[in-house]
Amino acid sequence: MTATWNGAVLAQSDDTVVVEGNHYFPAESRRDEYFRDSEHTSRCPWKGLAHYKSIVVDGETNENAAWFYPEPKEAAEEIRDRFAFWKGVEVTAD
Repeated sequence: MTATWNGAVLAQSDDTVVVEGNHYFPAESRRDEYFRDSEHTSRCPWKGLAHYKSIVVDGETNENAAWFYPEPKEAAEEIRDRFAFWKGVEVTAD
């Protein structure tokens, strides 16, 4: 699977975990140069507290377009250390 936005490959992996229709990529598959820390968080009743990162490509910013669960609840342990995307980030099969 490949995640792209604004012409840049953000992450690529044959080892994604699909939860609620979202592909969660391993953290090591992420191209760190495109990601910026964000203070934004949200809470899922069964996954826990999500943290976000903004994506910056060629001077354009996609705020809070990637999320992850650093300490997921037990039911969502399979997505620990993994990232998912939204807000126009395309996730496609290679």
